Amino acid sequence: MKLDFTRNKYQQLLISLQTGGYSFITFADYCKGKREGRFVILRHDVDLRPDSSLATAKIEYELGIRSVYYFRAVPESWDEIIIKEIAGMGHEVGYHYESLTICNGNTEAAYEDFKKHLNELRCLATVETICMHGSPRSPFDSKDIWKTYDYKTLGIIGEPYLDTVFSQLLYLTDTGRRWDGYKVSVRDKIEGYQEEWDAKGWSFHSTDDIIKALQENRLPDQLMITTHPQRWFDFGIDWMKELVFQNIKNIVKRIIVSRKS
Repeated sequence: MKLDFTRNKYQQLLISLQTGGYSFITFADYCKGKREGRFVILRHDVDLRPDSSLATAKIEYELGIRSVYYFRAVPESWDEIIIKEIAGMGHEVGYHYESLTICNGNTEAAYEDFKKHLNELRCLATVETICMHGSPRSPFDSKDIWKTYDYKTLGIIGEPYLDTVFSQLLYLTDTGRRWDGYKVSVRDKIEGYQEEWDAKGWSFHSTDDIIKALQENRLPDQLMITTHPQRWFDFGIDWMKELVFQNIKNIVKRIIVSRKS
């Protein structure tokens, strides 16, 4: 049996991208106009287990790869030592905000909460970009803050869901511990583009499926790949626990999505 979502498999994916001629850029690089040739915006949402993010950051560092890590302002994600260590490797650090959920839909309170935690994160690392945390069980979409306020007045240059030209790149995410998890995802999906990507054969279930497509030169030149490092472990108890937990969570998300449709 081929195991997926191991750190060894993650390393294989990165090497396959490098072999395919892709360079790696941070999201801040992208927002500043660095968009030439074949490239990957490698994004990580640190929802839980920051130690797992440190492990993937080290794998990338050893391969000469820079990526972006978005940290939540909750104890399960916020580890100041790890945040500083990841930034010290040259990776970008960003804020994975969920303020509207935390403030129960109160936009004014959410904005104040956002600014407070952004400033705290900036005491640990340079922060130029932000990314919404999906909070699938919440009725609130934290991106809605920006219907009232403008994050650029705070020195933020980009938000992946709002500042990425998705018509020019392919978005792949491991949401649901699978690469076609957008089918049960509440918010980590790109409306209006997924059907087109599926029609072009750019829908993948396993990491090996992506690696095979890279080897056959079937992927476009511009990619954004999002991972949740707490899903990637060496085989063992943590790997098995994550497999079982995520399968249960996917059932719950599927119910939520079906009720909204």
